[in-house]
Amino acid sequence: QVQLVESGGGLVQPGGSLNLSCVASTRIFTIYTMGWYRQVPGKQREMVARVTGSGTTTYIDSVKGRFTISRDFAKNTLYLQMNNLNPEDTAVYYCNGRSEYEKDRDFWGQGTQVTVSP
Repeated sequence: QVQLVESGGGLVQPGGSLNLSCVASTRIFTIYTMGWYRQVPGKQREMVARVTGSGTTTYIDSVKGRFTISRDFAKNTLYLQMNNLNPEDTAVYYCNGRSEYEKDRDFWGQGTQVTVSP
């Protein structure tokens, strides 16, 4: 079992920045695709950014150029640096880890609320 614990959410004004963190309980970054997802009430959870074990990153179009996903291997921590936030970014953000080698090893954090409002 892998535990993922997010932090860093909060209330920020439009144009502001937040840096989300996700600490993993074990060293998995080289064999898991790690991702950030978000969900608003009444909508499906959507992938925001992800990074493969080999380091390939993917972003949804609406956050390209504003969000950056990164990993600190020494700290077992995944980050999502979010700049130039707008109200449409308001959501609960979840950290996810999915094994690239073992089926059904797919773990989620508890989520952290991000609210962008004047």
